[in-house]
Amino acid sequence: MFNAWQQEKATAALVGDAQAVADRLASAKKHVVDSHAATAWFWAIVLQSEGQDVHAIASWPPQAVTRFVAAAQTRIAVLRKKRDYDLSDGLAVWLHTARAVAEPRILPPVREIWQVILNAGPNAEGMAGDLVAEAGLSAVPVRQAPLGFAPDDAPGG
Repeated sequence: MFNAWQQEKATAALVGDAQAVADRLASAKKHVVDSHAATAWFWAIVLQSEGQDVHAIASWPPQAVTRFVAAAQTRIAVLRKKRDYDLSDGLAVWLHTARAVAEPRILPPVREIWQVILNAGPNAEGMAGDLVAEAGLSAVPVRQAPLGFAPDDAPGG
């Protein structure tokens, strides 16, 4: 019984974390939204270059999602320690997305996050392209949410 309570408390905290990001982005200035979008798209390219198609994360085996969550948390901690908050925020978008795959109650705020990111201004692509070039990658950033996370993927949408 105590374990169930702990699990419920942990899940509620993850939902709250994702909702806080969604709320912050919804009220953020345009350049902040553009930065989040650019770094999220950048991470999609980086992860793709490492063999992880995060746009298909909803179809990954549960163990792969769990490993991704752990690896993303570690990377985010390192980035924040280096004070590279923009890159850590972009990776955090994918962390919340992976958590939503594992726990459906996180899905609504993560869809809100993706809706804001998909509606980022035109500067976001240029910013993402610059990040990709700096990293020595040749892929082109794509304005795309992972399968199942676009606002029109919502039930009844």
